[in-house]
Amino acid sequence: MQSHETNFPRVVISALRGGSGKTVVSIGLIAALKACGSSVAPFKKGPDYIDAGWLALAAGRPCYNLDTFLLSAETIRRSFCSHSAADGLAVIEGNRGLYDGIDLDGATSTAELAKLLSAPVVLCLDCTKTTRTMAAVVCGCVGFDPGVTIRGLILNRVAGARHESILRRSIEHYSGVPVIGAVPKLGREIFPERHMGLVPTPEHGWATDSIGAMAQAAARHIDLEALNRIARSAPSVDPVCVGMPDAPPALSAGSPAAPVARIGVLRDSAFQFYYPENLEALAAAGADILALSPLTDAGLPDIDALYIGGGFPETHAAELAANTSFSRDLRTRVEEGLPVYAECGGLMYLGEAIEVEG
Repeated sequence: MQSHETNFPRVVISALRGGSGKTVVSIGLIAALKACGSSVAPFKKGPDYIDAGWLALAAGRPCYNLDTFLLSAETIRRSFCSHSAADGLAVIEGNRGLYDGIDLDGATSTAELAKLLSAPVVLCLDCTKTTRTMAAVVCGCVGFDPGVTIRGLILNRVAGARHESILRRSIEHYSGVPVIGAVPKLGREIFPERHMGLVPTPEHGWATDSIGAMAQAAARHIDLEALNRIARSAPSVDPVCVGMPDAPPALSAGSPAAPVARIGVLRDSAFQFYYPENLEALAAAGADILALSPLTDAGLPDIDALYIGGGFPETHAAELAANTSFSRDLRTRVEEGLPVYAECGGLMYLGEAIEVEG
């Protein structure tokens, strides 16, 4: 169990809508804090693989999803407590707008998650072509739900010093919420996007360079000490985490002395969408997890089952099609009875063909 003395400094990074740049800002914050020697535990609200991959790379540790639609409140609290950095801080990136949910009451919203974890919120504001109006928007967000604690603001995509000045003065004067950073517009080539958001890290040839550039921007334009103070202002973990086991029961029992099954997992730049909790649960149950690649491997090793996650096989269609030895071996093994569990892009790969660009 978590002790009563344990505390988890934590902050939720949210925005007014999707596309505000909060993921890139979160990446920069996490990387900058890590560069300063802080231990940062990254979390992503919702069932998002791509952003979580970027946050994990920035932090140098797995990023866990906190999904109030798929998971119970107890499971979310337990996951947060067991994966947080007690000696550092947790950065939880929201999704969409702060109050955007699936019903009138905002169920599954980032605000709901912030209240569930008693976490203060920092809003990342896309300030493109706006000034004083943003003060009214912030006032609206602050007053909309008194249960949500908005403790700081990061101005994003600021055009220059004059733009920043009027934004900062207007917002702080009318809302009383401090501006802790103002990030200028960045070139889109640093973090290229596709139809589903950012290009995933395994397909981004200079991902570490992009993270490094954003870390420098965050250190230059955001008050990291102020962010730390906000995270450490979060109330005691009681009653959020006190009494929660350190891990789910399936992960607490320990692995058997000998593996009960060898499970192959297709994991490369074509297939990259996996929740770490699922792989950890399989390993904790006694499975020996083997990472495989249909892009480079000649065939399947001796395995008891195969797990093919999602990804973008369409962007690797030529390479996947060219590796006929692997696909032939996979088909033979499936026809012989090999159990296969596939999701999304994995199901596409198991199909007869993938049509790309007509």
